[in-house]
Amino acid sequence: MDIQADNRCFGGRQLVVSHASKACAVDMTFGLFLPPEANDGPVPVLWYLSGLTCTHENAMVKAGAQAHAAEQGIALVFPDTSPRGDGVANDDAYDLGQGAGFYVDATQAPWAPHFQMRSYVMDELPALLADAFPIDAERQGITGHSMGGHGALTLALGQEERFRSVSAFAPICNPTASDWGRKQLSAYLGSDEARWTAHDATELVRAGKALPPTLIDTGTDDQFGDLLKTEALAHALAEKRLEAQIRLQKGYDHSYFFVSTFMEDHVTFHAEHLWA
Repeated sequence: MDIQADNRCFGGRQLVVSHASKACAVDMTFGLFLPPEANDGPVPVLWYLSGLTCTHENAMVKAGAQAHAAEQGIALVFPDTSPRGDGVANDDAYDLGQGAGFYVDATQAPWAPHFQMRSYVMDELPALLADAFPIDAERQGITGHSMGGHGALTLALGQEERFRSVSAFAPICNPTASDWGRKQLSAYLGSDEARWTAHDATELVRAGKALPPTLIDTGTDDQFGDLLKTEALAHALAEKRLEAQIRLQKGYDHSYFFVSTFMEDHVTFHAEHLWA
């Protein structure tokens, strides 16, 4: 590992770390915030998965999460959204390729050699963190924004033993029925739509997968509301009688102004379950 930056932040440390990823077969970079309590031993961890076009840096700089995490004594991890670099497949569109990994393990050319983001986030990076930093692997929560909200929900569904809580800001809730999903899932996973459902929160709920405690915020003025399909997930949760908080925030859009406004609520929500 190469620690590229180590800054004092709200009494703790904000790190930027790069490492050679076996899953993605390329160097990857992530942000890691360690609260002051990490000096005394392992602390709970909240994963933050970012959205389309983002790197590890967007939420680390814009979301305002560190102050709240320091207050609650939990670590934050900001992975990148895809593999990057020379030799890594890409596309001219912003919503496919580098910056748009969708947190799946690609099976199709030219994406399969590097785009193994599900394995990276679920397996490789947690193991690396547990070995190198004071992280309590038994106390994990996960959140994310937009494409990252999609990732947080799909990774958490059926994983109650792994994640104590999940939240999302304006998540893509039903990608198999959205232009933000069908294009990417077909490119990464092929034309067999049956393979897509494992990466669709609404379809996973319909299939009976359970969620850990869940909080979702979406703005009523989100410019991408038709692509998010929040109502489809709400209907599926109601049909299965699954408990979740879905809040429509009046006047808010899809930006980091929205995310930062409600970040304290989300960090507090996770802390209640991580320290329980």
